[in-house]
Amino acid sequence: MKPIMTMTHSHQTESDAAPTSADLPGQGGIRAPLNFVNGSDSAGTGERELTVYNPATGEVEHVFNVTTPEQVGEVVAVAKAAQKEWGESAVAHRAAVMYEVRDALRRHADELADLIVTENGKTKVDALGEVNRGLESIEFACGVADHTAGRYSRDVSKGIDVHQVREPLGVVGCITPFNFPVMVPLWMIANALSTGNAVILKPSEKSPTATTRLAEIMTEAGIPPGVFNVVQGDAATAGALIEHPDVAAISFVGSTPVAKAIYEQGTKLGKRVQALGGAKNHMVVLPDANLDDAANAAVGAAFGAAGERCMAVSVLVAVGDVADPLIEKISGLMSKLTVGPGNEGGSDFGPVISREHRDRVAGFLDASGEAGGALVVDGRKNERFEQDGYFIGPSLIDNITPGTACYDNEIFGPVLAVMRVSSLDEAIDVVNENPYGNGAALFTESGGAARRFEADTKIGMLGINVPIPVPVGWYSFGGWKSSLFGDSHMYGEEGVRFFTRAKVVTSRWKDGSK
Repeated sequence: MKPIMTMTHSHQTESDAAPTSADLPGQGGIRAPLNFVNGSDSAGTGERELTVYNPATGEVEHVFNVTTPEQVGEVVAVAKAAQKEWGESAVAHRAAVMYEVRDALRRHADELADLIVTENGKTKVDALGEVNRGLESIEFACGVADHTAGRYSRDVSKGIDVHQVREPLGVVGCITPFNFPVMVPLWMIANALSTGNAVILKPSEKSPTATTRLAEIMTEAGIPPGVFNVVQGDAATAGALIEHPDVAAISFVGSTPVAKAIYEQGTKLGKRVQALGGAKNHMVVLPDANLDDAANAAVGAAFGAAGERCMAVSVLVAVGDVADPLIEKISGLMSKLTVGPGNEGGSDFGPVISREHRDRVAGFLDASGEAGGALVVDGRKNERFEQDGYFIGPSLIDNITPGTACYDNEIFGPVLAVMRVSSLDEAIDVVNENPYGNGAALFTESGGAARRFEADTKIGMLGINVPIPVPVGWYSFGGWKSSLFGDSHMYGEEGVRFFTRAKVVTSRWKDGSK
């Protein structure tokens, strides 16, 4: 029996040096990733070229020119002009358009999943799961009339009434990662668009095509031209978007250092910013847990999507004498995993995003012996390692401790580390002392232990016998500490509040009939 490979989200960005066009092999058959501005495609005009690789083959899919800061300014002007009419349109009209968008994305889900498989490396099943999780946010946004309903108080003083409404911010910027090129954009843009904003989206340069196609589909479904735009580029393109005075807010998902820098830069410029960073998620297993369930959950949560998600379980905290039997079960399940291209049936997970990142993950395996760590399963021994593509097999490290490279860093690959502790109290301390605060899970049959874990852990998202506790679309996603910069979590009710601002009106009218 193979373990269940659970799907959910994460993020991290890299910048690889792009070769010149003279160094490139023949390009693949997918359409070139283009900007999408004012309802139509347009190319970047910058002199620098960026390259998109198929991580399963190592072959070049596209070469494209970056969008210059001057072009970004032109797109902002387009979005600003389009936003006025969209923002003033009836909320019932915007809700109806979002319903059309939902139906269109459902029809094109298979197409979007194929683009994800090609540029990200996910399996087709995982890619379809990503699209469906993104659709939850679109479905939530269809209820915009309820989500933005105001408040009214009559006669707060004699003859004086007060009412509050929520209004769109204007033009907003969204900057998204390579590992969820459809889901994370939908987490942002669903609420941004439905509440009347115009959106400029800068996707990762490593997996850009699905996002451009997303904009095309949504515009064909009824989003007015200029209201949802996509610009392709790198950090300079993102910087121009952040710095533009007519961009009111920035929503970002990526690594913690970049999230912190964007938050500081954006807020210094007076913008509203939500910036989600990295993670080091712990799964605590108590001696009373069902070890078969726990092992199956750990393998799926650690190795699904090649571990390239910020909600991946990267540290298993084994309490008491549970470590040895649990490691034996996990190792057995790992031996049944198949690593291969996402478009091949039977693959449990595919490659990581780039050769550089594969080598970075392998470097952590070299460091696994620090402070007594033991490499139980070495992913470099997988037959796919160092073949065509950027594959590395699942790895398991035992006896990991804080202060070592494998514990302190977000590896962002198919690596699970085991830490041994003596009690639930010690496990909670381990979780709380980590600088990240994204997600954590507890496996137990004890309601009392679960209740204490829930109350005492300083983490934004918790799972009880659920390894990857990503909230459904009508709640909100976000961690604590170094996993989130800003006051608002993403999507759901907090997403609506992030993309709107409150206006309160106090009024008095004399009754002329008296």
